[in-house]
Amino acid sequence: MSPAAKVSEFHREGNDWFCKTGLSSDITVVVDDVKFHLHKFPLVSKCGKLARTYEDSKITNKKPLRTTTVVLEDFPGSAETFLTAARFCYGARVDLTSKNIVPIHCAAEYLEMSNEYGEDNLISQVETFLHKNVLRSWKDCILALQSSNPVLKAAEKLHTIPKLMNAVSTMVCTDPSLFGWPMMMYGTLQSPGGSILWNGINTGARMRRSSGSDWWYEDVSYLSVDLFTRLIKTMETKGIRAESLAGAMMYYARKYLPGLGRWQTGGGDGSKSRGRRSVVSFSLGSASSMSPLDQIALLETILSLLPEKRGRSFCKFLLGLLRVAFILGVDGSCVKSLERKIGSQLELATLESLLILNYSDSETLYNVDCVERMVRHFVSSSSSSSSRLQDFSPPSLDPEMSPSSSAPLRKVAKLVDGYMAEVASDVNLKPDKMRSLAAALPESSRPLYDGLYRAFDIYFKEHPWLSDRDKEQLCNVMDYQRLSIDACAHASHNDRLPLRVVLQVLFFEQMHLRTALAIGLQGTAQTGERIVQRDGWVTVVRQNQVLKVNMQRMRSRVGELEEEFESMKQEMLMKKRVSKSSSSVNSPRLVKMGCKFLLPRASDAKIEIAQSSVSSSPRSAAADHALPRHSKHRKSFSLFG
Repeated sequence: MSPAAKVSEFHREGNDWFCKTGLSSDITVVVDDVKFHLHKFPLVSKCGKLARTYEDSKITNKKPLRTTTVVLEDFPGSAETFLTAARFCYGARVDLTSKNIVPIHCAAEYLEMSNEYGEDNLISQVETFLHKNVLRSWKDCILALQSSNPVLKAAEKLHTIPKLMNAVSTMVCTDPSLFGWPMMMYGTLQSPGGSILWNGINTGARMRRSSGSDWWYEDVSYLSVDLFTRLIKTMETKGIRAESLAGAMMYYARKYLPGLGRWQTGGGDGSKSRGRRSVVSFSLGSASSMSPLDQIALLETILSLLPEKRGRSFCKFLLGLLRVAFILGVDGSCVKSLERKIGSQLELATLESLLILNYSDSETLYNVDCVERMVRHFVSSSSSSSSRLQDFSPPSLDPEMSPSSSAPLRKVAKLVDGYMAEVASDVNLKPDKMRSLAAALPESSRPLYDGLYRAFDIYFKEHPWLSDRDKEQLCNVMDYQRLSIDACAHASHNDRLPLRVVLQVLFFEQMHLRTALAIGLQGTAQTGERIVQRDGWVTVVRQNQVLKVNMQRMRSRVGELEEEFESMKQEMLMKKRVSKSSSSVNSPRLVKMGCKFLLPRASDAKIEIAQSSVSSSPRSAAADHALPRHSKHRKSFSLFG
């Protein structure tokens, strides 16, 4: 009886495999330093490669050898894979699964186990199983792809990988419930109505189904970087939405890159796993952690795959990638690409995500230079319509998402002001950095400068050693005419501000109050006209009384400001007289301000005070309001004579 006449048993002794047939071995096959002591008849009858190798050895060796040794150096797969092929040659039944189908297919092709060397040979059985079972199941396709990593090159030549990629891409485009995984977690025990069955009895419970397009993110995240990259590119050719592909890449990056959260799913990006257990988690376990070099390669790969789109969650993800890039120390081109992508959609960022720590040798706590570069990218992209990015579909109805309006510019200005207020407490932050960041945005971006004033006030409080010159250079970025009445009131009593700045703030505060007072008087007149024209005069009278009270308060505030003006001016004049009479040095405060006053005559001073009192009275509010608006950078004030 031949060795293959019945199914033989294989056993292992150390690093050697033997087949129990009752006959001595006449051929030894070596795979990965593992020796298989077999018989030539079963092997050469099924394997074309071993048949040719055996014939060549007979020609080379003139004397017949008792045992022929064949070394398979480039065998695709492991020794276990060859053992499966050897069992098939001895008549054993091969148990094909989605986890071994790709390695066995590569081994069968390598050994040339076609129908030419036996009917229904191993290649034929593998291809039948691949097309009838694996390519029709989502679960089997994912497991087959993951198990193909050791034989990836050989599988590429056989076009097995492209077949699996196309099958997976087609399933993503189709209703996932048709494939039974991962939606149908309970197999076939399901009634036609969709309820779960227990021993054939309807339990009334309904299966949990995913309502989004993210059901496949977790499963494909177990693929290697190369396979995942190829799968994303294949899906692009299938016409899958960029939003769905970006969600898969975001999920994959969060799983393997530090700082993004390995198991963090985020919010609003369609990457929630919704409590599902993945296909691979049942069988192949969790993915191993990557080395820093692999993480850098992954970050660069993800960055090259990301679409040129914009979205809130996408912007937050890009900022997370930028933070990881600084941690890993990637090259400058990668950082510049991320900053450009973020800068083009900076209005969608959050203050928390902008607070990126400084991982370089810089003394500052936060990476202010990076934020400034992104702000400048935003300004340049907002001025050019060709560089604007498209929104992920479907587009948002939020008007702030529209790059054509002025809202994005104002939102970025508010974001930058909040960022400056957060980083202002850093004692190592230089004034030039603050000024450069504040001036990175155009003046039209800030309808009010209250946020910038708040940031500067915090900075002055945390840096008390700053000179008045440095403070004035910072404050010159602000437009005092765009400070609210509340901000002006705070600044007029702020001891941390230079005197020159306080005077300018007081001047514009007085202008604001006079304007508001004039508007209030005009509104009172209009209200009186409406009393005659319509009924409901009681309500209007009450409103008029409230307006009168407010006007009285405004008059009181104007009076207080006028008194402050007069007292400050008198104080300056007195200091000037004393300094000139005693021939002493001018006040250090005035030296820092660079102010030069001429000592007026007593008669001139009286006339000047009288004129100032008359011009600053409420009666002259309308006349003062008609005067040309003063620039915030004027050299001197009219109230000084």
